[in-house]
Amino acid sequence: MKHSFTIVTDTSANLPAPLLNEHGIIVVPLTYHFEGEERCCLDTERFQGEEGEYFYKKLCEGERVSTSQVTPQKYVEAFEPLLQNGEDILFIGMSSGISGSYHASEVAAEQLRESYPERKLLTFDTLAASLGEGKAVIHAAEYRQSGMSIEETYQKLLEDRDELYQVVILDDLMFLHRGGRVSAPKALLGKLLGIRPILKGDESGHLVVCDKAKGRSRGIGVLVSKFTELVDRAKEQLVCIAYTDCPQDALSLRDTLSAVFNKAKFLIQRYEPVTGSYVGPGTIALFFEGKKGVRAY
Repeated sequence: MKHSFTIVTDTSANLPAPLLNEHGIIVVPLTYHFEGEERCCLDTERFQGEEGEYFYKKLCEGERVSTSQVTPQKYVEAFEPLLQNGEDILFIGMSSGISGSYHASEVAAEQLRESYPERKLLTFDTLAASLGEGKAVIHAAEYRQSGMSIEETYQKLLEDRDELYQVVILDDLMFLHRGGRVSAPKALLGKLLGIRPILKGDESGHLVVCDKAKGRSRGIGVLVSKFTELVDRAKEQLVCIAYTDCPQDALSLRDTLSAVFNKAKFLIQRYEPVTGSYVGPGTIALFFEGKKGVRAY
């Protein structure tokens, strides 16, 4: 099916391959170094099973993972064939508050606009990652399907962005520390005290500590409380849950929320390896729409 414009995202969006294929969404892969070689995870379906289990098991055992930002040239290589084919592009990327990859997409887009002035090439910063980013991609596909233009879709995504709430429970902060996201003393103190840090995505797209819990079950309870307090139109939206190596906890969270909001729809996915390597084993994240300005809560 020929679409009015093409949606491009990156693998941080964490969406299942069948959904991406259904909507003709192009994916630019993020890369990571693991067990001595560079890899990418374009097929997130495989990572839902044994491949993902092995990856997080090795992280628990101390295997180090390093990641690299997508370069402007990689985006040029993804965008240019589409432009040559006469397609307009809406790129939906990972938060600029988490990674420099989004800035690289802007550099590539600016370069290509000069070469293809007759085409439209828009880049959208979700200020999110994982299924928070994925929700924006799904919305964009829905808006395009409803007949919205690329400019109308972009504007609607801007409005949606202020309503997205992202809340994450970690086992500890050590993996974020390794990725340069928090200081060593803060990471070590939480681990020693058995404190589960709870983070949210703020107005600038950064992950910031918003709460803490003594013990894992209490931490998951905080996610439930945040949802109950802040969600808007729970029965009309797709609620997303991402996890690393704890699928049963993710299912339990879904079941708890379903018992209260019995018509809510859910998408549950294992964290892909790049963003997963930053949050670490034991992580569960919840993504939903609340009232406008909910990021500030």
